[in-house]
Amino acid sequence: MRTLLLSLTALLVGCGDTATPTGEPATPKVEEAPTVTIYSGRGESLIGPLLDRVEAETGVKVAVQYGGTSELATRLLAEGQASPADVFLAQDPGHLGALAERGVLAPLPESLLAQVSPAYRDDGGRWIGTSGRLRVLVVHSERVPEAERPHSLEELADPRWKGRLGWAPGNGSFQAHVSALRSVWGEERTRAWLQGVSANAPTVYPKNSPQVEAAGSGAIDVGWVNHYYLYKFDHQALGVVNHSFEPGDAGNLMMLSGAGIRAGSAQAEAAETVVAFLVSETAQQYFAEQTREYPTRPGVSTHPDVPAIAPEALVVVPQDALADVGATRTMLQELGLQ
Repeated sequence: MRTLLLSLTALLVGCGDTATPTGEPATPKVEEAPTVTIYSGRGESLIGPLLDRVEAETGVKVAVQYGGTSELATRLLAEGQASPADVFLAQDPGHLGALAERGVLAPLPESLLAQVSPAYRDDGGRWIGTSGRLRVLVVHSERVPEAERPHSLEELADPRWKGRLGWAPGNGSFQAHVSALRSVWGEERTRAWLQGVSANAPTVYPKNSPQVEAAGSGAIDVGWVNHYYLYKFDHQALGVVNHSFEPGDAGNLMMLSGAGIRAGSAQAEAAETVVAFLVSETAQQYFAEQTREYPTRPGVSTHPDVPAIAPEALVVVPQDALADVGATRTMLQELGLQ
């Protein structure tokens, strides 16, 4: 009998998840919300307010590490499967494409990819565009009257622009655009154009925003930038405007910021939820209204200050071509531009 009682006691203890020793029902175990680690190549001032809303909107907690897109991409490659990153958020498609080619990014589900226009995602489905920046010229409206503004990007190699230009060869968007030119124009034509513009002695800047200021101050007449930098300033007081080219010209390139999920992430499902939030209507309205970018989700309007652009006005470039930044950097180095 003693042996039987001991056996029954052990059995009841083994079923102890249904009652406490006092007979009260056991408190059910509450699972904690998953935490997704984001490597963000987009600055905290730009995207931080949106990422702060992820948990409230989705129930997923996020831990964000900010840095330069190139720096974080290099870290992700070095860390390999030991990386804590679940989501990689990049300033430009070049680094997303480079990581995708190396197998670092996992394929995204078609249901997620379908949330954006087909032109705004990786051809292989490994990353998705979260917002767009149109490549434009920023010009001083009085010193460069509308009738004198270039109709095509190639015109910047014309000697009439000597001493009047600014550009940023070390900038990721610049390099991705040159990568696009290599795809559209070919190697020789792109190299000749770079040499022609270089012969016009452009002022070199580290990034885009100083070119807007320089165009306003008279240091340059024309800069080659992304459209939304104009709206970081009182551009009307500066007297500067954005200028695009004729429809279909190689200068009319939509540069994407985007996101991918690290292959092998232990939080892949939660990471998909975070990326889906970034292309949701809520997030897309944030990009349009707060950062003056172009939404990638159909049906979301641009900010009233930002002119809509028809798809046929843009140059058509495979997203994979923008990822070929290694060969572009080699070209720039050979030309003494790096």
